[in-house]
Amino acid sequence: MAGSWRAKAQAGGMLLALLGWVSSCVTTFVPLWKSLNLDLNELEVWTMGLWQVCIAREEGVVECRAHGSFLALPPELRVSRLLMCLSNGLGLLGGLLAAPGLEGWRACEDRPGLKRRFLLAGGAAFGTAGMATLAPVSWVAYNTVLDFWDDTVPDIVPRWEFGEATFLGWFAGAFLATGGLLLACSTRCTRTTTPPAPACPQPPAARGSAGGHHPHPKNADLVI
Repeated sequence: MAGSWRAKAQAGGMLLALLGWVSSCVTTFVPLWKSLNLDLNELEVWTMGLWQVCIAREEGVVECRAHGSFLALPPELRVSRLLMCLSNGLGLLGGLLAAPGLEGWRACEDRPGLKRRFLLAGGAAFGTAGMATLAPVSWVAYNTVLDFWDDTVPDIVPRWEFGEATFLGWFAGAFLATGGLLLACSTRCTRTTTPPAPACPQPPAARGSAGGHHPHPKNADLVI
């Protein structure tokens, strides 16, 4: 029963972690972190990402322009670039570490302790990657809310709103953290205890000597 639960936890954790890692990579590079609809020209939709700003027009034309300078970006976008790249790297590292620790993987089958450490390290890397994804996405979303409800900005000025990448990033971080937690928890049942060796029965002579009785020959009562 424990082995079946362990295999299911490892498979589910690995699937969630890989799905979260792919979603995190997509979130990093798509220019959909923020969206802006202009009231003066409703035929244009502006979107912003960590690397570029795009304008989508009604006729289907999309024009994108990269950010001019890294230092000119707002602090949340600069930090988000670094954290998202760190998350992608940790997710890849977690997959490489956790794969040899899975039960179906033939590597290190004769060394269960090493497989357990691989799986635990992979789960920790996935969990850290999840935190590195949730932090920048939540920070950008928080600043977007503050700017949207800023009373000092006139009402005629367009406001940035959440983009699709914001929600995708939240799901990616949750999947990475949950997958890493499942992989780490599955290592609790990987230790196998060695059954104690059966006690060797003592020979009859040893049992007799242990009790203080000495064997007598069959004809000990005969006197020659």
